[in-house]
Amino acid sequence: QVQLVESGGGLVQPGGSLRLSCAASGFPFSTSSMYWVRQAPGKGLEWVSRINFGGGVRRYVDSVKGRFTISRDNAKNTLYLQMNNLKSEDTAVYYCAKDESGSIRGQGTQVTVSS
Repeated sequence: QVQLVESGGGLVQPGGSLRLSCAASGFPFSTSSMYWVRQAPGKGLEWVSRINFGGGVRRYVDSVKGRFTISRDNAKNTLYLQMNNLKSEDTAVYYCAKDESGSIRGQGTQVTVSS
């Protein structure tokens, strides 16, 4: 079955950086587009980023453009999200997902941006 396990979250000050990882198994990762979605406190799921199977096509929500970078290592079945210049509004649970809506996602990793 599909398994997605996120890691790398934590507490960071505004302007800081974090790198999230997502270990994937149970499906053909190297031929699948992958996504990051997030859920801020009291809000619904928000699509954050997408990467195609080969890594050559990447898309971001406007609010993270220029600050976040999605990448993947198909040899390791792992998805990444490098987050720089973090802001308080980035505070959320971050999920990697197999579909754009986030209906097939992992358990999430908490990112808290606070001074």
